[in-house]
Amino acid sequence: MDNALSERICRAVDDAFDAQLALTQQLVTHPSRRTREGSAQDLLFAEMQRRGFDMDRWELDAAQLSEHIGYGPSTVSYEGMTNVVGTYRPAETSGRSLILNGHVDVVPEGPEQVWSRSPWDAPIIDGWLYGRGSGDMKAGLVANLFAFDAVVAAGLLPAAPIHFQSVVEEECTGNGSLSALLRGYTADAVIIPEPEEDMLVRANTGVIWMTVRVAGEPTHPREMASGFNAIDAAHHVMTQLRQVEERWNAEKGSHRYFEDLEHPINFNLGTISGGDWPSSVPAWCEIEVRVALYPGVTAEDAWGELTEALAAIGTDPNGHPITATATRTGFYSEGYVLEEGSDAEATLARAHETVFDKKLESFTTPGYLDGRVFTLYGNTPTLVYGPVSEAIHGFDERVDIESVRRVTKSIALFIAEWCGTTNNS
Repeated sequence: MDNALSERICRAVDDAFDAQLALTQQLVTHPSRRTREGSAQDLLFAEMQRRGFDMDRWELDAAQLSEHIGYGPSTVSYEGMTNVVGTYRPAETSGRSLILNGHVDVVPEGPEQVWSRSPWDAPIIDGWLYGRGSGDMKAGLVANLFAFDAVVAAGLLPAAPIHFQSVVEEECTGNGSLSALLRGYTADAVIIPEPEEDMLVRANTGVIWMTVRVAGEPTHPREMASGFNAIDAAHHVMTQLRQVEERWNAEKGSHRYFEDLEHPINFNLGTISGGDWPSSVPAWCEIEVRVALYPGVTAEDAWGELTEALAAIGTDPNGHPITATATRTGFYSEGYVLEEGSDAEATLARAHETVFDKKLESFTTPGYLDGRVFTLYGNTPTLVYGPVSEAIHGFDERVDIESVRRVTKSIALFIAEWCGTTNNS
């Protein structure tokens, strides 16, 4: 792509950037937590429709999804939970097709009083746009749309179909992107502008969510020795699971791209609940645990090791027998590696270097990404690449404004080169 065209496209991003930020702020004000994504999807549907895209909106089908190896068991009804896809179609196709994907669901905000301001206010302060979901990943969703707009504003039309996807369930199962794939949405490449520090993700872990229920023996506290405290026992169960975590981390040297990470496999005890009465020894306790696994390790094999470890616990340090049973309650996904050398990566690298004036770097993350859906099950090069952010999943989540601007320019230049263009006359 010649310099004059690149400059024209980048200038178009700058010209519309205030409007881009305003839409991002508006989207953040919609608290799109799990099962409550509807109003945010309404907004994105309207924005895509306004651009003249062919629109598709559908409810996730748990029965259909459950037949796929990449399905994550869901603990909620999918009634009313929808994906939105807007498709740009050229008059004639001469370039390569593209999916621009992003998730609209956000994690819970936690105790709101700990935030500096409401998680849903979306102010811009000192170069950062704040709010739950600002970085993860509503800024990216909006960047996808405005990158397209910049190409059009520069007097061009992409010469290949582009599917703009806003999906649900990324934060808990990955079933939203899987549903889009099963609906028939495929392309020659995928970009997902997750908050990735202006870099490209080379590899990431798979994830399993499980609930472990520990049984106890209730009694009055005056006779505690004759009972068995399930909450105390749950801590021992987690300690035993940590031994599996330690063993898997010790194997990092045999897993490509994870060799140099300090602690790539993390078992997170996310929630704990149990007992029925302060003056009763707890009869039950449930812990929800998030488990990471390496690319190339199937979820089924990892699950087998986890359940074997639970079955082998035996007794607590005091000799009480422990019964711990696990249930899959969300992610049941494998990790993936973006293999080097694809045309898609080379195209993004050129766009990035034009905008950032430096080479595109890649890195490995011990987190989940929907890129695994398109890479593992769609055999499609998937570029997870997005802006600098801070405190995602934490208090005062925020995304860097200038990083968003630059990433939008990179995506716009990628669209122009990857899809090809015709004059918009």
